[in-house]
Amino acid sequence: MNWKLILQLSMFGLAMAIATISWIPSSIEPLFWAIIFLFCAYLIAKKCQGKYFLYGFLVSIVNMVWMILVHIIFYNNYIANHPDLLQFNGRMVSKNNPVVLMLITGLIWGILSGLVLGLFAFFENKILNYKVKE
Repeated sequence: MNWKLILQLSMFGLAMAIATISWIPSSIEPLFWAIIFLFCAYLIAKKCQGKYFLYGFLVSIVNMVWMILVHIIFYNNYIANHPDLLQFNGRMVSKNNPVVLMLITGLIWGILSGLVLGLFAFFENKILNYKVKE
């Protein structure tokens, strides 16, 4: 496993975590993620020698670690700019502990986005048919 590549690609997750605190609204966040996923899938397909799905999955898991940590650390700023999450939180079981809800939803989104990025990377390699030189 090329952990250096995984950590480098996860810097997009750190950048998004910071940017979503107050600059990127929830309504257009998926567009940014789509662009990031396509770019990461391209780089994984180009630079890895196999296990494309696993690389994509792991990049997304590390991305979500960044997202969860940053959003918890800057919780007050994040919630101030995402009031829709307070409404969602009010309907959930853990309404008295929003950090728990952020952890749970972050892990779920991390797994789901990992499946998506993993598939993107796998199919990107199949489409482009890259052969990595050793």
